[in-house]
Amino acid sequence: MSNRRIVLWRHGRTSWNSINRFQGQEDVPLDEVGLDQVRRAALTLIGMNPVKIVSSDLERARVTAEALGKLAGLEVHTDPDLRETYAGVWQGLTRTEIIEQFPADFAAWGGDSDVRPGGGETRLEVAHRVIRGIDHALEGVPANGTLVVASHGGALRAGLGRLLGLEPPQWAALGVLANAQWTVLTELDQQTPRPAGLNWRLQEYNAGTLPEPAMGDDK
Repeated sequence: MSNRRIVLWRHGRTSWNSINRFQGQEDVPLDEVGLDQVRRAALTLIGMNPVKIVSSDLERARVTAEALGKLAGLEVHTDPDLRETYAGVWQGLTRTEIIEQFPADFAAWGGDSDVRPGGGETRLEVAHRVIRGIDHALEGVPANGTLVVASHGGALRAGLGRLLGLEPPQWAALGVLANAQWTVLTELDQQTPRPAGLNWRLQEYNAGTLPEPAMGDDK
């Protein structure tokens, strides 16, 4: 019985987050609020006893991961596959500016996984590389081990949709991850009834506390 865990952790706040400016793959650092957020979050996440920490190579995610790495005594491995969505000309614009300049594209992007925001990546392309990064990071994580993945809101939602076996149009049902909050997935064992191809169960979403033990009829 394996029961490994994945913690998907969004980076702390940046100055661009605070004014709703689209970051994409622009390398924007954490602001003072964000630095405080990740320090406090790390003090909680250390209770999950992570055995491996990986991060997007963008500074805001890497610094977030390093806050936990210092407490856990673990090296942070970075992977560009875990970067946020590349959004072309939308990057650097506020949400209001994007809606004003690209109203049709913005409206379509909310529910169409084939739309390229600002000429950038589709949600499907983002999900593919995020899953590739997570799969690579899981190599060597032992039974009952916890992997922490520090990344970005849009990238993590796309990856989570794939991990949960949701159809791309259903990914919009996943709420926006708040800065420095996390999602916890547990690996399903062979005795747990589940649809074919489903390997992970959602335990916590947009959390700021540790998951409580829970028992269900299928466990």
